[in-house]
Amino acid sequence: MGERARTGTASVVGALALDAALVLVFAIVGRRSHAEGLDLAGIWGTAWPFLFGLGVGWLAARAWRHPLAPWPTGAVIWAATLVVGMLLRLASGQGVQLAFVLVAAISLAILLIGWRGLAALIRRSTRARARSVVP
Repeated sequence: MGERARTGTASVVGALALDAALVLVFAIVGRRSHAEGLDLAGIWGTAWPFLFGLGVGWLAARAWRHPLAPWPTGAVIWAATLVVGMLLRLASGQGVQLAFVLVAAISLAILLIGWRGLAALIRRSTRARARSVVP
C-alpha cells in the first residue's frame, strides 16, 4: 500500500478534485443526518474548515508528488483535514464535541485514505494480470 508511483498533471488535478468532492460529501451527509438545511450557505459553513484543512494537508504532504499514495500522502491529508478543520470550527464558534471528532476522524479516513487504498489495490491487480497474460 505504500506505492508511490509518480503521476501526471491529470492525476494530481483529479485527486485534488476527488478529495474536495469527498469533503463536500462529508459535510452534506453530516448536515442531512442532523436535519440541517442543504442550502449552499449551510453546506459551505460546514465544509470550509475541512476544505481549508485539506489544502493544508496537500501542501504538508506535497501531495502533487504522489497524489494516489495512501501512505504517507493520504494519511497526512487526512490528519491535516481533520485537525485543521476542527481547530477552525472551534475558532469560528462551531461545535466540536468529542463524538463529532471521532465520527469525522473515521469518516474522513475512509474517504481520504480509503479511495487511495482502493486505487492502489486496483493498480496492483491490473499490473499482476498484465504480467500473467501470455503473449
